[in-house]
Amino acid sequence: MLDWVNFIPAFLLVFIRVLAFFTVLPIFSHRTIPNTVKVGLAVYLAWIMFFTIDVQEIPVDETYFLLIIKEVLVGLLIGLVAMILIYSIQVAGAFIDIKMGFMIANVVDPATGAQSPLIGGYLYTFALLLLLVTDAHHLLIDGVFYSYQFIPLDQVFLPLGNENVIEFIFVTFNKMFIIAFQMAFPIVGSLFLVDVALGMISRSVPQMNVFVVGMPLKILVGLPLLMLFLSVFYLIVQQLFETIILTMRTLMQLLGGV
Repeated sequence: MLDWVNFIPAFLLVFIRVLAFFTVLPIFSHRTIPNTVKVGLAVYLAWIMFFTIDVQEIPVDETYFLLIIKEVLVGLLIGLVAMILIYSIQVAGAFIDIKMGFMIANVVDPATGAQSPLIGGYLYTFALLLLLVTDAHHLLIDGVFYSYQFIPLDQVFLPLGNENVIEFIFVTFNKMFIIAFQMAFPIVGSLFLVDVALGMISRSVPQMNVFVVGMPLKILVGLPLLMLFLSVFYLIVQQLFETIILTMRTLMQLLGGV
């Protein structure tokens, strides 16, 4: 019979990684979810993972506190990469709001408590619903489970100063803006043509006040375009979820030195 008391430090390390992962993960990190639910879910998943991964006895010494810091960093970094990429939807909505004139009407996002673009919050809500419908949130949870294959519990240090890790983080930020631009380009490009048409009208009919006509006209054009864009938006978001899973897996390989 195993002495379970000796495995409590290892279980705490698993729990810390899962809890740090849920702190920044999409959906699970929302402010509307009570902290007791987050902690309880982290304990439940950590208990399951504890019996499925190869866990060995870890002594409580001066190295154990370094392992705690390492587990917090691993959970935060993996969840933050997923959060950065999914926030490309918010950035795309901000690009659309700038062209449609909705940027002056920022709303408070109940998930984060910060101001977010109007169209960005609208698209982000649809993306989260699609995330739940397609069970992609299970794949995100699998990310923290498979992290133990690349970053074991007894690994003390993370290669955060490695050139490949730093380059990968910058590439991820760059990828986020590229995805956001690709999402917003159909509507932003169409509204740019509206601006060109208004410029031509202002040159041919100087008596017309383009600034008064332009904003309601762009809203009138932008909203039907947004309705047509939603069907394509779902396909883009599905590819975004695949990109998130691949990015998380690559980061875990780099942090594990694989």
